[in-house]
Amino acid sequence: MAAHRKPRQRSLGGHTVRTAATFALAGAATATGFDGTGHADPQLTPDQVKAKVDKLYQEAEVATEKYNGAKEKADRAQENLEELRDQAARRTERLNSAQDELGSLAAAQYRGGGMDSSWQLALSADPDQYLDGAALAERVGSRHSADVASVRKQLLEIERLRGAARVELGTLKTRQTQLKRHKKTVTSKLADARQLLGRLTTEDRARFDTPGGTAGHASRSSASQRGLTGPVSPASATADAPNSRAAAAVSYAYSKIGSPYVWGATGPSAFDCSGLTLAAYRAAGVSLPRTTYSQINAGRRVDRSELRPGDLVFYYSGISHVGIYIGNSQMIHAPNPSAPVRVAPLDEMPYVGATRVA
Repeated sequence: MAAHRKPRQRSLGGHTVRTAATFALAGAATATGFDGTGHADPQLTPDQVKAKVDKLYQEAEVATEKYNGAKEKADRAQENLEELRDQAARRTERLNSAQDELGSLAAAQYRGGGMDSSWQLALSADPDQYLDGAALAERVGSRHSADVASVRKQLLEIERLRGAARVELGTLKTRQTQLKRHKKTVTSKLADARQLLGRLTTEDRARFDTPGGTAGHASRSSASQRGLTGPVSPASATADAPNSRAAAAVSYAYSKIGSPYVWGATGPSAFDCSGLTLAAYRAAGVSLPRTTYSQINAGRRVDRSELRPGDLVFYYSGISHVGIYIGNSQMIHAPNPSAPVRVAPLDEMPYVGATRVA
């Protein structure tokens, strides 16, 4: 039978060999193109690697701030949902008590000669059925009409709360979807950055230990180029702060130098950039919004020439990074996952503005 014929053996020579080689080369090219950042562009210099890592960190920080904003809104939606459910539960308990009381009165009335139609409506287990018949209840004369009206009002309020809870639940699900999307973006960018950094030698990584080179040799070089006289002491920074709240925020930021950067963290042992500023002012008794693009509007804008310790300084056109100014053209910030909370030059990144919040 044709179905059982043995397939004809073909030679691996000639055209077949060339075809196999072509597929092999194509496969190798595909593997190179889709095997992550670490295997692409094998001839990148350390400076080019650093530039790519800087860009990835900046993109990750944009996604981090979007994540922080979505989380803030998701948390608020969760709180609203729980409050609506609590209110509905409390009102349901009161409604049950009212219906029990009406039931006792109705039973007595029934024993005395039948149940009034208004009682039947008020004691209905189906709110929709009751509400549909509410107009009839209003027409029914009864010495207990005020009690029946009260039950009707409670049912309406419970239905309103349940409707609001359904809307809030939809909002929460939307925020949770946004959280997952932003988290995926952040983790992808950070993974690409780690892969690129893995291609550098120990010496190169030490030289480029953070975007902008803010520590070790790079930090001292940058400070020297800008005419900085040296680090600002905590005592000097707090003394020059415009008020006690700003001084307290600066003092907190100093106490967290060396803490690791963890995206989405607000302390007390790890921070992202806006998490550090939020925690610093929280310690000073001032409530800040969660994200950089909200924090910049949380106080009075100040010109660069007017900067005082405690002012929040913002970077990049999308307002995706923030630090706390400490004086002498320096600030404290949480840079990125490859560098802990530290002091850095004010011009380490593209500066866009400042806000005084206290």
